[in-house]
Amino acid sequence: MAPSASANNPLALYHRLTPRDRDLLALLDEHSVLTTDQVHRLHYRALRTCQIRLYELHQLGLLDRFRFARLYGGSEPWHWVLGLHGARFMAGATGRPAPTVRAHREQVNRLAASPRLPHLLATNEFFVRLAFTARIDSRVRLDRWWSERTATTRFMRIRPDGHGLWTEHGRTVGWFLETDRGTEPLTRVIGKLEAYERLVASGGPRYPVLFWLPGAERESHLQQELRRRLPQVPVATATHQMDPAGAVWLPIDGWQRISLPDLPSEHGRNVAENPNWVGGQLDLTGQADLAA
Repeated sequence: MAPSASANNPLALYHRLTPRDRDLLALLDEHSVLTTDQVHRLHYRALRTCQIRLYELHQLGLLDRFRFARLYGGSEPWHWVLGLHGARFMAGATGRPAPTVRAHREQVNRLAASPRLPHLLATNEFFVRLAFTARIDSRVRLDRWWSERTATTRFMRIRPDGHGLWTEHGRTVGWFLETDRGTEPLTRVIGKLEAYERLVASGGPRYPVLFWLPGAERESHLQQELRRRLPQVPVATATHQMDPAGAVWLPIDGWQRISLPDLPSEHGRNVAENPNWVGGQLDLTGQADLAA
């Protein structure tokens, strides 16, 4: 609960916000939910320091949290979301209307009860691993991390689970992520590629579609089907047990796993529907102001 003195004046809280806190609020605004461990890897060295700060932000009403009981005892980790004051802060930062108490509570309840929550957490985990690698290795960068909402809005013809740009060895590659949890038939999974093929045909980027799969058996079956189909866009697969920053990606036209900078990647033409071009210039940044 937020302190009573700040209940009607959240501006009184803002002097407590550090740049790291504001970065966390922006991440949660874009990606909805992160676990304690994910926040730790993104922003902190010491887990205990992370836990203390998250609790403080929760007490200020800037963050909210929930977790569920495990089947055989104990609890899952805390899942962190924007609190009411945090949501209102981000609304002000992005020019959106501030949510009411009721609207914010309903949004949090829908997220917590959503059957897509595990899928969202898995998608965020993919990017957290990349961000952690970039945090500890100055030779690489995660230049862009767009949620499904932002990627769908910006690219229009597709609906990926996420979109990113990665720079390594002086090369910037993009990709579209399809997080798979083994709940859909492979025919439906493969059918998603048609939208990416239409994007390329319209002048959009020809980025690899990365299928991130729950296990080796699922990957093997998908690889077999993809090699029969031979889609018109680059495709590579890996499993949730692998580090996406490593040489783990198996292209459908090869037999050796490679890393992200070795994947084919074309940023597309200067057309209105390609957000990589801004004012006639290629812009391979996060474009936070445009994506908000």
